[in-house]
Order: sequence, then structure tokens, then C-alpha cells
Amino acid sequence: MKLLKIIPTKTRLICLMPYVLCLVCAMPANASDCIQFKKTPTVNISAPIWNKSVVQPLAPMDLLHGVVIATFSEEYSLTIEANPVSGGYCVVLSAVDANVGYTEFLVKIDSRNRPGSCAYDAILAHEQMHISAHLSVLDDSGQDIMRSVAAAANSIMPIFVPAGDGFDRALDLMQRGMQAHPDIVLMKRKINAENEIRNRRIDMQDDGRAVRACLEK
Repeated sequence: MKLLKIIPTKTRLICLMPYVLCLVCAMPANASDCIQFKKTPTVNISAPIWNKSVVQPLAPMDLLHGVVIATFSEEYSLTIEANPVSGGYCVVLSAVDANVGYTEFLVKIDSRNRPGSCAYDAILAHEQMHISAHLSVLDDSGQDIMRSVAAAANSIMPIFVPAGDGFDRALDLMQRGMQAHPDIVLMKRKINAENEIRNRRIDMQDDGRAVRACLEK
């Protein structure tokens, strides 16, 4: 995970959402002193640049089918403002740059299918369909990702930090708050579920006939 930017710009206490740890630092005279600095964070969504690699394990695999292992990543770079108050700062989340998507696709093909052979190419083409399915699900989930990240970001409450200490801890709590937010958890479940549906459909439509024809030559 990535932690980003502290922007120095009233008092104490702080709790994030009920499902996130609470950071308590001396009760303020007025518990709403930090709440007054709450703002709606700006949100920017991007997708990582992904890589594809193909390997042929030494251990035997299914001769007719390959395997795709997709690596999903989520990174939240947080921009915060530090508002000075008596005894410290009220740390406020002001922006989130979210990088959500696939970073790598690892394709495995049985070593008995030589690179460049008819069977190898047929299996590789089939596995590319699975990769395309993963990417299409991500594209179709764009609005849901934006909505989920925005909801999570807006749920992060200001945190009191004593003078000279606690910024890293505040950022860590905000990071955990983002990743544990129900909308983020549900978003990832939806993406996984849709991937299951689309990839099963691809396998149902391909009975391995193309690879068998290659092996029978």
C-alpha cells in the first residue's frame, strides 16, 4: 500500500468507522473540534499497467488446457491536510488516488506443447480469451469502482495527532479504513463473481477440439 503527501495547513480524539480501530489521544474539551474540518475527498481512479508472461512448468499439466493466474491489486495514495489545533493537529483526508486492477497475468501451458506448435498456439489463444474477460470485467466495473472508493474515502473522519507525532499512525488507520470499508469489500466480490461467470462461459464454449486437432496431426 502507498501512503502519500502531508499538507500542513481545531481538537483531539478520533475514531474512524465502527469496523476500524480507534485512535485515542487525550479527550478534547470539545469532541467536535476535529469534526469541523471534515471534507469530501476528491477521488481519482486509474488502472495499473499489466504484464503477461507465459511459463511451462516441469510438472505435467492438462495437455489440452492452460491456466491463467491473474494478480489483482489495489493501492490508495492518500493526500491529507494537517490543521493546527491546541496540542497538535487535526489530520483530514482531502484526496485519494486509487490504482485498482490487474498487474500481471501468468499463463501456464504444459511443457509437452512446444512453443510455436499448433497446440501451444491454440492453448495460448484460449488463455488470451480469459485475460480479455478479466480486463472487460474491470472496464465494465468502472462506475462501481469509482462509487465504492468515493464512499470509502468520504467515510474517513479527521484524526487528532499530537504535536510532532502520529502522522504515520493516522495514515495507517486511514488506509485500513479504506480497505476494510464494506463498499470496497463488496466491489471486489462483485468483480470476482463476474469473472467466474465470464470465464466459465468461455470454457463451456471451448471443448478443446482445436487443440485435439493439432495433436492428431
